[in-house]
Parts: sequence; C-alpha cells; structure tokens
Amino acid sequence: MASIFTRIINGEIPCYKIAEDDRFFAFLDINPVSKGHCLVIPKQETDYLFDLDPALLGSLMQFAQKIAKALKQAEDCKRIGITVMGLEVPHAHIHLIPMNSEADIDFHKPKLQLTQEEFTAMAASITQNLLL
Repeated sequence: MASIFTRIINGEIPCYKIAEDDRFFAFLDINPVSKGHCLVIPKQETDYLFDLDPALLGSLMQFAQKIAKALKQAEDCKRIGITVMGLEVPHAHIHLIPMNSEADIDFHKPKLQLTQEEFTAMAASITQNLLL
C-alpha cells in the first residue's frame, strides 16, 4: 500500500506544493511547528532516509537546499532548521523549519492552526522565491 506521501505525489491527496522535479517533491506540512514548515521527500518510496542510495540522498539534500533558501526569503527567521525523524510516515522525508530559536523546532509544542488562505499565501511566497 502506498504511503500517504506517495498518495500526495500522485495527486490523490491535496497538498500545498512548493516544488517538484522528476525525483523529489516539497510541500507545506499541514501540522506545522512553525509557519512555513516544509517537508521534502524523494518520490522513490523508501521507509528510512539513510537507506536511500548515497547519490539520491545527496541530490535530495541539494533539492532541500533550494527550498530552504526560498523559505528563508519568504519567512523572516534567523535560520532554516532541518530535522530527520521519520517515525510518523514510512516514507523518507526531512523537515525544513523556519526558526529564531531552538524552541521553534520543538515537535512537542502545540501545532499551529493556519487557515487555507495562510497556507496558500505561504506556498506562493516560497515558490515565488524559488530558483530551481
């Protein structure tokens, strides 16, 4: 059975897409810990990030770097944090999180509740700054 992320890639589940190419996909997390929180995934369904082929993992990080730079321009923050957890969905993924302090990347705090308009505006702002 396809993971929820594969279903998002295939258009079966809607998302706030930031970018995609033939191997990778980036979209807003709908349960963000910080405004602009993005997920970056390989289209290849692999459970654990560090089981990816080294070349694919390196390319995923290069793709994520482009997303992070666009996100940094779109959201006023000191840094874009990167987190690999991978327990919640059996599909390799990384979290890109705008942060001004370490507390901004705390997954135990209540998630932000954003409107559809806020998600749409954030996705457009990031995409506008994206240079793929």
